[in-house]
Amino acid sequence: MKLTRRKRIKYRVRSKISGTPQRPRLSVYRSNLHIDCQLIDDINGKTLAYATSKDESIPEGSSKVDTAKKVGEILAEKAKSANIEDVVFDRSGYRYHGRVKALADGAREGGLKF
Repeated sequence: MKLTRRKRIKYRVRSKISGTPQRPRLSVYRSNLHIDCQLIDDINGKTLAYATSKDESIPEGSSKVDTAKKVGEILAEKAKSANIEDVVFDRSGYRYHGRVKALADGAREGGLKF
């Protein structure tokens, strides 16, 4: 029930927002253990940058919220190297709270604007 509700919210939001090469969509996926995010150009169907909590540069044993913030900072670095500053934030139906908020704050601190 919860998953179908989130999918419905996700599709409703995705009908209104879209990523371009100049302003890609920052899509977030959150599981129980990990968090992933990617910058997507929806016009060409390409992923421009990607970051995950499974990365070796993230220390083991840190909290999920701290890990999410670090993932946002890593994505911002990759976006900077690809000359991307502005993004459209797509939280994929997750509440803007906890890990999703920490990822967004980390990306903002890294230099992304949304």
